[in-house]
Amino acid sequence: MDSDGYLNRFKREGRIVVVGASLAGLRAAETLRAEGFTGSLTMIGDEPYKPYDRPPLSKQVLLGKANADRTLLPRRRNIDARWRLGVPAAGLDMAARRVRLADGDEVEYDRLLIATGVRARPWPQENEAQLDGVFVLRTRDDAVALERALAQGPRRVLVIGAGFTGSEIASACRERGIAVTVAERGAAPLVGALGGVIGEVAAEMHREHGVDLRCGIMVTGLEGDSAGRVRAAHLSDGNTVDADVVVVSLGALRNTEWLAGSELGAGPRGIACDAGCRAFDIRGIVTDDIFVAGDVARSPHPLFGYQFLSLEHWGNAVSQAETAAHNMVSESADRRPHIWVPAFWSSQFGVNIKSVGVPSMGTEILVAQGSLRERRFTGVYGYQGRVIAAVTFDQSRWLQFYQQLIETTAPFPPPFPTVDRRPEGQQPMPADFPDPSVPTHGPTVTLSGYSPDDRRLTFTPGRH
Repeated sequence: MDSDGYLNRFKREGRIVVVGASLAGLRAAETLRAEGFTGSLTMIGDEPYKPYDRPPLSKQVLLGKANADRTLLPRRRNIDARWRLGVPAAGLDMAARRVRLADGDEVEYDRLLIATGVRARPWPQENEAQLDGVFVLRTRDDAVALERALAQGPRRVLVIGAGFTGSEIASACRERGIAVTVAERGAAPLVGALGGVIGEVAAEMHREHGVDLRCGIMVTGLEGDSAGRVRAAHLSDGNTVDADVVVVSLGALRNTEWLAGSELGAGPRGIACDAGCRAFDIRGIVTDDIFVAGDVARSPHPLFGYQFLSLEHWGNAVSQAETAAHNMVSESADRRPHIWVPAFWSSQFGVNIKSVGVPSMGTEILVAQGSLRERRFTGVYGYQGRVIAAVTFDQSRWLQFYQQLIETTAPFPPPFPTVDRRPEGQQPMPADFPDPSVPTHGPTVTLSGYSPDDRRLTFTPGRH
């Protein structure tokens, strides 16, 4: 057998380990089998459940319309894998090609895919976070516990953070007839993800549906009673909100701590990889046996100035997993780049919100169709004279059209008055995103143009 034949056989045999048994991990495993991988496949996951779908947790499950145990992801094919569930990865030895598990076991690999995703950012005061009635929402168990609390009819729910998840939780509370207060340190809901113009629309939606919305406010502390149950929250403006359920929705943390000391280019911004999903080490040298996919990955995107993007998107997890798996079993000439255009959707207060591109890069926004006042519109974002993103409220029919404009780097504002049906005299306006140095709750795309060998991005023991 010649060397090319041996290499091709090796890529379709051997041992592949996937760390992260959620959406990206499952779709990668299915793609590996579909593309002819016949070797051993091990799936490692920190939760005890087979891969399930997360978007329904903040939507149907919280409304009591679906059971969390009915959210398992559909299988495309049999993956014939060994499952190691309920045991998180605890370390990586790149030289020995071993993944160490929290129970002390070690799993050897020839190629490794890391798809460990993100976790909910907890309330920073641990003693307050442990109060009965304080929740986060990320996992199936989180959703079950929170839905049970909502079903008991709390007097008031406090949601800390008005990003997409926080807003969906507030919407679910109002649909169930529960009084809810939302505290957001930004100027408006969704302001970090969609900017101030859209944020004002989102704020009106909250208030018209009876949400007690407090913007420009931080929660400074949670107070419990003698039984250890949360009873109130103290705000930065000196006010106090009485609440018997508090949901902390402060964004996500990328699950990379287990890679401390591994020499992989991993840190709080995620794991740096090239366009083919191959991970970088801390020297900025690309590996050829370690790949990354999903929320934990940050990779350069040619449509967005080769910025390193970290995308917390369902569709991105699927697309990147498929690309990574294909490249793991392909010759160099047959590998392909991951160039999926970011897309996101949310349902809240009866409105369907969808976006494509990277709105947070936009400096201007044009309401190309519909009306902000009626909350049925298409907003197009511009950056340096080109279309960079679009968002729709109950008007998604044109979204694919704007995606094509993004992919072809079309000029902004788009010169299609007959298609856009633009209101007479409508002009672009500042998108009004907050200063990037001021944290807000809710961006689902993180721009991080740092080099993967920047030592500030790596974890060191005892520092986060």
